[in-house]
Amino acid sequence: MTLPVLSAVEVDKWYGRRAACRKISFDLHPGEILGLVGESGSGKTTLLNVLAGRLTPSGGRALYRDENGEERDMHQLSEAERRRLLRTELGLVHQHPRDGLRLRASAGANIGERLMAGGWRHYGQIRAEAAQWLERVEIPADRLDDRPTEYSGGMRQRLQIARNLVTRPRLLFMDEPTGGLDVSVQAKLLDLIRHLANHLRLAVVLVTHDLAVARLLSQRLMVMKDGESVECGLTDQVLDDPQHPYTQLLVSSMLQV
Repeated sequence: MTLPVLSAVEVDKWYGRRAACRKISFDLHPGEILGLVGESGSGKTTLLNVLAGRLTPSGGRALYRDENGEERDMHQLSEAERRRLLRTELGLVHQHPRDGLRLRASAGANIGERLMAGGWRHYGQIRAEAAQWLERVEIPADRLDDRPTEYSGGMRQRLQIARNLVTRPRLLFMDEPTGGLDVSVQAKLLDLIRHLANHLRLAVVLVTHDLAVARLLSQRLMVMKDGESVECGLTDQVLDDPQHPYTQLLVSSMLQV
């Protein structure tokens, strides 16, 4: 059996007396997508940021297994090493593309920046790889020199995905990647994410409030309420036969929409 890419071990995050995350544990393997669902304030985005090393936990550990098979505590890394991993082996797709893109730089520069962080130096090769990735996320290669501000919302989100995946990371964090997009745009983006995650055998932590998105993308689902995991299991099993009253309420709300 393959070793996990990411392990959460009793992860806590407290703000004063309020627990944003409480005793969260799981393993995530290559090619697996874990969905984190729950209402606003349930702790799912806080947990994602702790796992990605962007927030320091109050307790517990977030362990990442790097490309050499070495298990690394995300919160024992130097800042330089954490930044290197976030530009090469890890990816983070924000809900709002403006938070994950350099808006004043061209699309090609946004993608090329991660390649350069990974050691690429030949301008022609960087440009060719960036153009290829634009096409992989269904953006015409002739838009390579346009800035993200000239793109539609859906195109900006696809550009952010290309920027993150160009280095072929092992672990990807996604925070509401389809939030704020039209339904037709969402459908195309979800198909793209599912295809790329499967093709690259990405391990993905997906935060979403949309159970339909979670069902389409994730193999496993963790339901969070008040910082705690109240139910976790195979996605279809959790959604088709919810055991916890809170999960039952979430599923019932989805069916009424």
